[in-house]
Amino acid sequence: MLYSRLAASLQAYCDTPRHFVLALSGGLDSRVLLRLMGQYLRLNPQHRCLAVHVHHGLSQNADEWSQCCLYWAREEGIECQVERVSLALGSRVSVEQQARERRYQALKKHLPAGGILLTAQHADDQLETVLLALKRGSGPAGLAAMAQSTPFAGGVHFRPLLTSTRTEIEHYGQQHQLEWVEDESNQDTRYDRNFLRHEVTPQLIQRWPGIRKAVARSAELCGEQDALLQELLHEKLQQALEADQSLSVASLGSERVGKQLIRQWLGLFNVLMPSKAQLDQIWQAVVQAKADANPQLCWQQVQVRRFRQRLYLVQQWPDIQDWQQECQLGQPCRLPQNLGSLTLRQAQGGQLRLPTPDEVLSVRFDPEAVEVKPVGRVGKRKLKKLFQEYGVPSWNRRRTPLIYYGDQLAAVAGLFVVEAFSGQDCDLEWHNDASDVQC
Repeated sequence: MLYSRLAASLQAYCDTPRHFVLALSGGLDSRVLLRLMGQYLRLNPQHRCLAVHVHHGLSQNADEWSQCCLYWAREEGIECQVERVSLALGSRVSVEQQARERRYQALKKHLPAGGILLTAQHADDQLETVLLALKRGSGPAGLAAMAQSTPFAGGVHFRPLLTSTRTEIEHYGQQHQLEWVEDESNQDTRYDRNFLRHEVTPQLIQRWPGIRKAVARSAELCGEQDALLQELLHEKLQQALEADQSLSVASLGSERVGKQLIRQWLGLFNVLMPSKAQLDQIWQAVVQAKADANPQLCWQQVQVRRFRQRLYLVQQWPDIQDWQQECQLGQPCRLPQNLGSLTLRQAQGGQLRLPTPDEVLSVRFDPEAVEVKPVGRVGKRKLKKLFQEYGVPSWNRRRTPLIYYGDQLAAVAGLFVVEAFSGQDCDLEWHNDASDVQC
């Protein structure tokens, strides 16, 4: 039954040769999926499949599990690769969440455009996911839980066992005398999902045998409602979205509509959604703040900031105010924190003069107490005021490269040249991750 169900579900994707990536933990569910895919590929050799085992290093048995996965994949005639990832234990992010994020990052590396990622979640997992969403107080998007098929990394994430129960999968594994690994952490009921699996869902299923199908149906309906809401608000979101992917505050409308638009806007960046309380704070403390305020809300590693009546999603970075780096004329200077590289290059008709032999060329990021006169301006102004006039958001003012000749500021990358250092000998080129800027 499981094989016929899998073959039928894959039929919609296999009109042309496909490349599958199978997430192989070595546990019962993925072990059964590996056997099913081995059978499927023997009957459909035009397709390819790569099994990927993610080694988290959390268990003393992790190395042994990796070897088991390599052996079982070889038995099924499927190539297998092991990906090692590391987790920041003791951080504020839960181990479960970190492991999941690292796992999907590792899997994404192996998925070609148009490929299909296969994972082994089943109907009991779906029931647990909905219960966890209820515990968090999720809305329709969260209660939609896991769809059988979702876009992923230029391909598709497909869950072929989602309509099958844990009992059916266990029966298949025993019937075919399969071996699999038992992760000792799966017995630890300090983890919410394990608590539900061992203490709650067995009683629910015993009392209401049809609860898995009923919950799956509710999840599907929630997914349809959320998709409908996104469809209805799509045009309004496009109107509110600016060219730089910021969101116009004036276009948000009422609080109810505005919050939904903010959620959809955040969804464009694939970040962890804020909680209801955090979304309320975004609306009250950021959207509704006074016009001259500098409001923000932080969660995980991102911030929502407002600047000139637009909302921006900003990654949180450590302070680089004390960072300095000497540079050589004509050679790229690597900048910290994904800010790219900066090069002072000789060029006829440039905007900067050459540094003299005793003027050491360097890059800094500390704008405090700096007062200069840009080319074409009247009088000196503090750099803080100039940043405001040039429309640089507050969070970027300590992330904009400052080019020094000796101890004097000569230029601000992407903005202006200081009048005392203007000339026609050099161009300053800043190649960052978002764009190429010339000053």
